[in-house]
This record gives sequence, C-alpha cells and structure tokens, in this order.
Amino acid sequence: MTLFQAILLGVVQGLTEFLPISSSAHLAMLPWLLKFPDPGLTFDAALHLGTLLGIVAFLYRDWFKLFGYFFQSLRRWNLARDHNQALIWMILVATIPGGLAGVLFEDFIERRLRAPWLVAILLIFMGIILWIVDRTSRKAKGIEQVNWPEAIYIGIAQVLALAPGVSRSGITITAGLISGMKREDAARFSFLLATPIILGAGVFKMRHLVRGFPSGEALPFVFGVISAALIGYLAVWFLLRYLQKHTLTLFVWYRLLAGAFVLAMYFLRG
Repeated sequence: MTLFQAILLGVVQGLTEFLPISSSAHLAMLPWLLKFPDPGLTFDAALHLGTLLGIVAFLYRDWFKLFGYFFQSLRRWNLARDHNQALIWMILVATIPGGLAGVLFEDFIERRLRAPWLVAILLIFMGIILWIVDRTSRKAKGIEQVNWPEAIYIGIAQVLALAPGVSRSGITITAGLISGMKREDAARFSFLLATPIILGAGVFKMRHLVRGFPSGEALPFVFGVISAALIGYLAVWFLLRYLQKHTLTLFVWYRLLAGAFVLAMYFLRG
C-alpha cells in the first residue's frame, strides 16, 4: 500500500464514519473502483482506531460528564429520577445489540453483503428512507428527553448498519428522528452511541492489528490512522453545526448519486 492510498482511505474512513453516507460502503467500493490492492483487516483495524481517537477528542467533555454520572450511579442508584445517570446506562445497553451482531455475523457480512450492486441499492434505499423521515418527523425532543424504549430501539436499529451501504450514523439519526428528536440532538446521540461500538469494533479487530504491520508499511499505517482521526473530528464538528440550520437533504442526494454511480460502474464492468 502506498502512502497516498493509506491517507486517502483514512480520509474516507474519517469522513464517512460520522456523516450519514456509510463508511463501510465507501471502504468496500473505493478499492474496487480505483483498483487499489485490498488493504486487509489489519489496516481496517488501524482506521477504526483513528476514528475512535477523532470522536473521543471531540466528545471528551460529554464523556467526562457521563463517566461521572456512571460512577455516581454505582454509589447511589437513582436512574428513575436522574436522567443523566440513566443516559449513560441507556447508551451502554443500546450498544449491546450492535456489538453482539458484529461479533456473530462479521464473517457472513464480509462474504455475502459486500457485493457492489447490493451496496449501491442499500445506499439508495436508505437515502430515500432518510429523506422521508427527515421531512415527516416531529423534531421536538432533545437528548435529555430520550427514554429507555427509544434508546433501545435506536440501538437495535444500529444492527442494520453492519450491512455496507446502510450507515451507522445514518440509521441511528433516522431512528432518533422517528422518535421525535431534533436533527442535531439525534446526531449527537448517534455519536455518543457510536463511541462504545467503535471502541468495541476496534478491540475486536485488534487481533489483526497485534500481528504487526505488513513489511515496509508502518508509515502508511500511521498516516492512515492520523488522517482518519483528524477528518473524523472535523466530520463530527461539521455535521453537528450543519444540522442546526439545515436538513439532511444534502446527504440524501449524495447517497442517491453515489448509489447510481456504483450501479452504473457495476453494469459497465459486467
């Protein structure tokens, strides 16, 4: 892998992990479209480490407070009356479905769900769902009003993001909007929910990373991680600010065009 390829893949991972356009779809399609060599599972694990660093750097204040409420709940359990205590437990419990599904079905997803035509269809289909929900949802609630059924429902929806083309942030933001959350709050809850799942995915894939970098590729790996972290941080910052005043239509159009482009390339290549 060249240094340029590593940086490009890191930028794509950092950008698409948090924007509702599916990082797994882009990482699956980019080498296919540009005829890059398969970067392998070790590099994939390294990129997950990069995006984890990016989101933690941006949300560290939120997580510092949430950890405080977590330890407070261990000393004095008061989830029924203290929503701050309940929120951290909601996030942890809502992470379980996606984590279990990732462990159980990783091999199946790698073998069966990465076909270009399927990824393209999911990009388009979930883009249409995102557009409908964004136009019709109430968008009245903040994170402080999320309840247990809604948090668990959003966590279960996150399981669908294992299929390339769905998008973890896309499906969780969609689920948050369906529950009545404001766009920015749905995105922030999505990012909070993404942090432990990215951490879990990184730890699970660490078995590939501990084997070491392929010979002569330490530098590309390092630059891939750095680019994923920096661009991931900027992507979170951008989306939260953007959704304060704008709809999700920009990302809907991108998904439709990207899906149509991949389908066209798939049929042109036979």
